[in-house]
Amino acid sequence: MTRYLISFDDGAMTFPEEELPEVAEASLEVVREARAAGVWVFGGGLQSQQASVVSTDGTVTDGPYPETKAVIGGFSVIEVPSRAEALKWAARIAAACRCAQEVREIMPDPSD
Repeated sequence: MTRYLISFDDGAMTFPEEELPEVAEASLEVVREARAAGVWVFGGGLQSQQASVVSTDGTVTDGPYPETKAVIGGFSVIEVPSRAEALKWAARIAAACRCAQEVREIMPDPSD
């Protein structure tokens, strides 16, 4: 089984604020279904705030990196047998969240 990161950009959810409870419930339903299917690993939304960047020497600066145009607004990690299956789950998440999702394969843990 392979793990996939499914994420969306901060600010991508552009629906009216009064629709947030409906979107939140739809999103939670997809999470419940992913848990029931045994594919859910972890996920969550990220607070919309400026990130901190910690350099290799321990120096802390305000982030994100200046060249960054997009910042992750939320993510899901799933474990499924194929990329095709990950894309199906991403489509369900996209419909629930009302915004496009990016899908990326997570490199395997060499200790597994």
